[in-house]
Amino acid sequence: MKVHLGLSSETHKDYLFQRRLAERLPFDSFRFDFRGNHETGGTWKQGAFHDDLEDIDAVVSYLKAKYGYEIELIVGHSRGSLVAFRWISTTEEGRKVPAFINVSARHRMRKILETEGAQHWEEAFKKQGYFEWKVTVARKQVVAKINPQSVEDFCSWDTSFVWEQFPKDTDVLTIHGTADKIVPVSDAMIYARALSDRSPGTHSLHLMENADHNFTKRQDEVVKVILDCCEHNHILQARSTAAEVVARG
Repeated sequence: MKVHLGLSSETHKDYLFQRRLAERLPFDSFRFDFRGNHETGGTWKQGAFHDDLEDIDAVVSYLKAKYGYEIELIVGHSRGSLVAFRWISTTEEGRKVPAFINVSARHRMRKILETEGAQHWEEAFKKQGYFEWKVTVARKQVVAKINPQSVEDFCSWDTSFVWEQFPKDTDVLTIHGTADKIVPVSDAMIYARALSDRSPGTHSLHLMENADHNFTKRQDEVVKVILDCCEHNHILQARSTAAEVVARG
């Protein structure tokens, strides 16, 4: 049985386009929150990517043991894509995944220090040693703490492995908004270069003009782009035993 896994971060499992996409795919969907996010316990940490990897392993192992599912498609947004890249590249189950949708992923990690938010971090670090990040998740305000070590852990996350370790036959679609102020659109170009060096025809790049990092008011368009790509690559063939898994974190 097949399953689709969707990943994102600092939000919740129905955020952005994931639920809309799940409703349009011809197979099941399983969505979950990474630890420390929305309905999942634990503490959110900015640079704790290894925790996210452990969460994916736990979910995949459960779905495989309980229902016999195999992952057919992964859709990652932002941090979710970063974790998906590593999981696909370094695990036995990940390397079997036929297709991956990479949305708004960062490649040059230290570029986050050039964002407007990073300026506020530095001011707070000097005053109290940490920054209180206030964000609305599922209509509720959530406060997370960011400290210098978590920022360094984030910046130190290696993405260079994509050039050599990402499976050569996994089909990839990269989607990025040209008005993204959080992750530069040029990072999408870097991923395109890295992934295009694999098997010919296994990577496509779609730049959405004037779209921001979260594709505000453009989410249906994102869903259409993904569905069109999946249909072109024969991922949407009817499968009565297929499923989708969506993880948010």
